[in-house]
Amino acid sequence: MISTPRTPESPLVVRTEHLDADAEAWIAERCAFAVATPGDETFDGLADRIAGLVVRTYTDVDAALLDRLPALRVVARAGVGVDNIDVAACRARGVEVVHTPDANTQAVVEYVTALLCDAIRPRLFLESAVDADRWKAIRAEVCGERQMNEMTLGILGLGRIGRRIAAVAGAIGFKVIYHDLIELPEPVRAGAEPVSMEVLLAESDVLTIHVDGRSSNRNLIDAGVLRRLKSDAALVNTSRGFVIREDDLATWLAGRSEARAILDVHAKEPFPADDPLVALANAHLAPHLASRTRTAMANMSWVVRDLWRVLEGEAPHHPAPDPS
Repeated sequence: MISTPRTPESPLVVRTEHLDADAEAWIAERCAFAVATPGDETFDGLADRIAGLVVRTYTDVDAALLDRLPALRVVARAGVGVDNIDVAACRARGVEVVHTPDANTQAVVEYVTALLCDAIRPRLFLESAVDADRWKAIRAEVCGERQMNEMTLGILGLGRIGRRIAAVAGAIGFKVIYHDLIELPEPVRAGAEPVSMEVLLAESDVLTIHVDGRSSNRNLIDAGVLRRLKSDAALVNTSRGFVIREDDLATWLAGRSEARAILDVHAKEPFPADDPLVALANAHLAPHLASRTRTAMANMSWVVRDLWRVLEGEAPHHPAPDPS
């Protein structure tokens, strides 16, 4: 169904994935608006009129799709990463790409903090009353090996989220070290100590990954990198699934029962039943939940404001970075 435009000349905007109701109503008041997915009949019937396309994580905007959208002027990613959008192909065709770089930072920081607590401090909630012997046994079994103030947290990538994680982790008591491609001034490091990649891997008790989607980060964590981690290290990834070579990770985990991987993102989503990580007790796999708060989802949906700026001939506030 297409909303009624204000004028016959109003541009057509199509969203392929969920938007917050308020943001959707806002953009639908300003243009013709439809919900459709590439490949379905509705989308195919509208393709030659679509001026704005709003996507989230699971719509790929590649050259083949762009060739089907001759009127397209802007792609809006309701989220941070633009890995599913061929930004270079868009800009070569004069199509702007906008995103919401800080919309889910708080949500992800909260989630990673919870993962760190889960990794280090085991917890158990009783579903019913137990007798004194069982009570005593449970308290003997559920005991953390170390406290956070005895551990080193390594952060790979000290961007918006990485800096916030550094501040929180330091406040809890971690020694925090980081490695980043960019030399950062001390005031923005949030107390984290810059180190080489070699030192980061060798000293981290927990390594959390917060790199961007540039092509050079694909398969960044491979067998060679994993071999340099501590044998009992915990690896946390909430950035991009393709950053880790998952077959190498499965091999590494299989040979190190004390090591753990806590993965919120995956090379293929949903991951298949025959994924080698599924069978490993020390691989903990979550269904891409880090940014899933109602507030963050609403924040990301307001990418429609920047989409509308482009359609009105104005410069966007948050253009996506050029690929590197």
